[in-house]
Amino acid sequence: MTEKTVEIKNKTGLDARPAALFVQTASKFSSQIWVEKDNKKVNAKSIMGIMSLGVGECDTIKLIADGSDEQEAIKSLLNLIDSKFGEE
Repeated sequence: MTEKTVEIKNKTGLDARPAALFVQTASKFSSQIWVEKDNKKVNAKSIMGIMSLGVGECDTIKLIADGSDEQEAIKSLLNLIDSKFGEE
């Protein structure tokens, strides 16, 4: 299992478009992937789950992956977050 805590830096947080990109990226991997915020844990491959977290700019989330490609999955999601979802 791989875990990584990261701060969301894009202005819109994980609203509709960034959440969709996040779910699309997570769905490319066979590992189980979760996102945790404020002790609420959701499936990273679920758009409704991600949206339900209400992640905004400067919020901190934890990425958790478990499976054969967990390292690649976390790295890919971190790259997406670092790129600010292409917003800037």
